Amino acid sequence: MPTNCYLGVLGGMGPAASAAFMSRLAALTPAQCDQEHIPALVLNDPRIPDRSSAWLAGDDRPFEYMRDAVSLLSSAGVERIVIPCNTAHFWYDKLAAAAGCPIIHIVDAVIEDLQERGISSGRVGLMGTAATLTSGLYEQRLRAHGYECIVPTSDELQSLCMPAIVAVKANRPDLAFEPAAACVRALKARGADVVVLGCTELPLAIPPSRRGEIAVPLSDSIDALALAVVRRWMAAQEDLQHSSDLLVSLDRPGW
Repeated sequence: MPTNCYLGVLGGMGPAASAAFMSRLAALTPAQCDQEHIPALVLNDPRIPDRSSAWLAGDDRPFEYMRDAVSLLSSAGVERIVIPCNTAHFWYDKLAAAAGCPIIHIVDAVIEDLQERGISSGRVGLMGTAATLTSGLYEQRLRAHGYECIVPTSDELQSLCMPAIVAVKANRPDLAFEPAAACVRALKARGADVVVLGCTELPLAIPPSRRGEIAVPLSDSIDALALAVVRRWMAAQEDLQHSSDLLVSLDRPGW
């Protein structure tokens, strides 16, 4: 099998979120057997320094770790890379320049998810780390697509959103649901039509099995990233199916 059919996954930020991404990628792929799933090479490195605190301090060390990891994945011959961590995308432009293949931007994946669900405009509530929300990582791209953004107040961020993220990172998702759900409800009360779980720990805080308890649509950045991969993979398979080139059809192409 040619190496360039692999998806590269730069994980470990945090480990539970990366494991959840791989689980959701399998669950969301319309496969009928093992061989129809998406081949992936996963580099799970929890030693990468904390992205939020580094960005706030002007510290570039996370980029240095991630650059080496992206280079390792690229040298292994992956066709695309994903990073199931929102704050890692503070360094997206430099990582994309260092990679030998495209990196799917997690915020672009969320916007695709909103549009695929028919939410092409409106008020989007944003949840994430303090660094994600203050950096404009989501707001710049969402506003460029015509969305209005609503963010938690400082008190909501510190008393609801961040405790949920910290609980998941500490392997205590049982303590994460209530504060995360309360933050979603607060954003809805201020007019949010949909709420983006813009930290990859937050989909673990509000798992799919409990989303019926929250009366507002959620865009899950883990699922959005997985679905962006699935769409590109399926498009490549469709191109292969319709290809008239016998040599290409005998050898699975990149995507």
